[in-house]
Amino acid sequence: MRNILILLTALVLWGCDQTPPPGPEPVAPAEYAPAAEEARESSGTAPAGDASARLDAILEAQSDEVKARYEHRNPKETLEFFGMEPGMTVVEALPGGGWYSQILVPYLGDDGRLIGANYAHAMWPEFGFFGQDFIDSMETWTTDWPAQAEAWRGDDGATVEAFEFGSMPDELAGQADAVLLIRALHNLARFEASGGFLTAAMNDINRILKPGGIVGVVQHEARPEMSDEWASGNSGYLKKQFVIDRFTAAGFELVDESDLNQNPNDRPTAEDVVWRLPPSYQTSGDDAEIRAAMDQIGESNRMTLKFRKPGG
Repeated sequence: MRNILILLTALVLWGCDQTPPPGPEPVAPAEYAPAAEEARESSGTAPAGDASARLDAILEAQSDEVKARYEHRNPKETLEFFGMEPGMTVVEALPGGGWYSQILVPYLGDDGRLIGANYAHAMWPEFGFFGQDFIDSMETWTTDWPAQAEAWRGDDGATVEAFEFGSMPDELAGQADAVLLIRALHNLARFEASGGFLTAAMNDINRILKPGGIVGVVQHEARPEMSDEWASGNSGYLKKQFVIDRFTAAGFELVDESDLNQNPNDRPTAEDVVWRLPPSYQTSGDDAEIRAAMDQIGESNRMTLKFRKPGG
């Protein structure tokens, strides 16, 4: 229980202004249980094979706080672009507090599996702002997070399990239909030189996917003219070509891309970080004028790329 409380406290801090969040912004799991139950009741009225109607019902059942992000995150269009369907085994990288997990668990259904993949334990000290209690709590994340996610399952949600990148159990090899990396690549890239964390994650992604399996990437996108140093992940942004090159070098094929998560209003300078934008507002402090300016921009400009593991 102590570890779970520490984890939830840290997840809340990731969404605050004081520190760059290392992953998707969390919402307390208590908010998801009623939403998941309502989604199951609603989706039961749709034909069993109508995945789109099922997803609509689940999205409609979410809290107003979650729905407020739909305009910027386009969850329905994004999941459909990546080809997610009930019954699949899906890996979600860095699920955090579960913004996407609470949609995926009921959507994948009782024939599906959701596997959370967290950063390697050795990566947490690299951030420099996490306390030792939090770092220690990550030692049990692979059991703590599935226990937390039980609140989202209800009677017919997907089974939930977890592993850390770089320590994937052998029995998971070849099990997944898809891997989703939604705003999860920048920290792997920024700390690659100190621990090979991106390389280790790419190896696990390749191993866990079935032949023909899909990798869906949504990532804060740096403009091509920005310096490679600025776009190394330290500011939260990566260049599209960098991402494509890393995946193709790892043996994946780029099969499609979409502009559905692009935001032309996001034009950062070399002094900016992605966490200045909503929902983090890291640089706004108590200044309502700056916060309003960030709201005018909206969430970050994001690439949306679909890769495929050859074979199948």
